[in-house]
Amino acid sequence: QVELVESGGGSVQAGGSLRLSCALSGHTYSHFYWAWFRQAPGKGREGLASIYTGDGRADYADSVKGRFTISKDNAKNILYLQMSSLKPEDTAMYYCALGRPPLPGSLRATDYNYWGQGTQVTVSS
Repeated sequence: QVELVESGGGSVQAGGSLRLSCALSGHTYSHFYWAWFRQAPGKGREGLASIYTGDGRADYADSVKGRFTISKDNAKNILYLQMSSLKPEDTAMYYCALGRPPLPGSLRATDYNYWGQGTQVTVSS
């Protein structure tokens, strides 16, 4: 049973930083894609960044490129999202997800099978 548990969310002022973590357990895949998504109230789920466990390839949405960094600790099975220069529009529930999308670097929510419960990030101006 695959389980993903996010942590690290909270409230921060604009311009600040946060690091999110996602702990993985129960998987049996040798390689897979790990990704971060977010969903603001009244909006769809937005893909932010993905990373491939095989070669570490990382892909980013334009909205976060240069501000957010995805990384992983293979030994600990933990995924990270380092967020900097945060803006009020980054306020959302943040989710990590695991999948094996048909296209490398996919940030489509439908390409991911397993999801965490989410962690809230609130950025005030």
